[in-house]
Amino acid sequence: MTDTDIANATTPLPQVIIVDDEEALRVSLSQWLDLSGYTVRVHADAVTALETITPDFTGVILTDVKMPKLDGIAFTKSVLGIDRDIPVILMTGHGDVPMAVEAMKSGAYDFVEKPFEPTDILESLQRAIEKRKLVIENRTLRQQIAQQGTLDSRLIGNSPPMRLLKAEIANIASTEVPVLVSGETGTGKELVARAIHDLSTRSDRRFVAVNCAAIPESTAESELFGHEKGAFTGAAGRRIGWVEHADNGTLFLDEISSMPLALQAKLLRVIEEREIVRLGSNTPVKVNFRLICATNEDLPTAVADKQFREDLLFRINTFELQITPLRQRKGDLPLLFDIFAERAGETFDRPYEKPAASLWTSLLSHDWPGNVRELKNLAERYVLLTGNPDERWARLFGTGANTGTPSESDKSGSLAEQLRHFEQHVIRDALIRHDGNIKPVMDELDIPRRTLNEKMKKLDIRRAELE
Repeated sequence: MTDTDIANATTPLPQVIIVDDEEALRVSLSQWLDLSGYTVRVHADAVTALETITPDFTGVILTDVKMPKLDGIAFTKSVLGIDRDIPVILMTGHGDVPMAVEAMKSGAYDFVEKPFEPTDILESLQRAIEKRKLVIENRTLRQQIAQQGTLDSRLIGNSPPMRLLKAEIANIASTEVPVLVSGETGTGKELVARAIHDLSTRSDRRFVAVNCAAIPESTAESELFGHEKGAFTGAAGRRIGWVEHADNGTLFLDEISSMPLALQAKLLRVIEEREIVRLGSNTPVKVNFRLICATNEDLPTAVADKQFREDLLFRINTFELQITPLRQRKGDLPLLFDIFAERAGETFDRPYEKPAASLWTSLLSHDWPGNVRELKNLAERYVLLTGNPDERWARLFGTGANTGTPSESDKSGSLAEQLRHFEQHVIRDALIRHDGNIKPVMDELDIPRRTLNEKMKKLDIRRAELE
């Protein structure tokens, strides 16, 4: 298979809807467009055609003007009422040209006068297709930008790994592909799964989270797929399982690597057939759910060790999102700490006194094995402690594991790394306090504009994000 064949197989063909009550014209025009590389749908009347048109239609409409039930002008107005950017090309008789011109003033894309050769409309059709493609692309981009803004308030961080993660979530949230979220304990895998659900078309339906590691193996099948009355001793009535409970919504299977192998085989069948059979029943029940799984283990290694089914792995990781551990994105630490501490202050009705910038080195030198969960816990303890900020900080980092001593992962080049994060935080903090105004930041930090601009560029600080 050539590269061209592969491209043709994966790229959807442009769509054209033909509406005309003359069968001969419908047949000849649809055959020609089909041979020209278009996906064609034909309708003998406008009323039937109108029922199939939605705002996400990606193609062009070719319609006659003189038709029974609903004429082409009224049909065009109805189409533009659904989406004013759908290109409608009118096919008119000679006497209908003034009417067609008037329709174009109201939003129709173009018209072609009968009789015509199919090649006569090719240029107009191609331009209309390109216009529609651009409209759809711009809408998708605006939607992703809007989703990105929503994600910024939920997934905190401006480091390159976090920006990439948010962009990937915004890109795949509206699809139905199964997603595997991988990351260490405490990185926020369920938060990512909920963000995908809330930005999806299923956001108004249930998000059902199941911790596979917390389900006893003896009751796992009943928990997931449900059971009928009398299925086993103690089954006093019918129980709907978690999978069925997620019908039309999102099913989130956390720590899926902990699922017993026997149950993995049954889950695989459910994913493939989209139906479950309750324990004690022979009747399949159809289910429709978006699947998101999470793991803190390396599943390919588990497959090699015969602890996880390879065919199930292929089913659940159509798209994989990897969450970077906190120790590898330390530029996000001060921002995360600030937000967690501010939220804790509101929750506990305690004032949050911000630590001096000189204290952040303790934060940056710690390895954060518990990731974001550990940082959140520390921020809450900071708010609840008594004393001034220096005293609180000393109590948090003065003893035990959080000594401020560089961790193993920081020993190589740790001074340069810590200096970079410290400088980044000081500049970012000053920009936030001065609402992004450069002049007072220059005065406070006593550096010229050019130096400040160079440091902002080097440290990947975006002024617009901080205003």
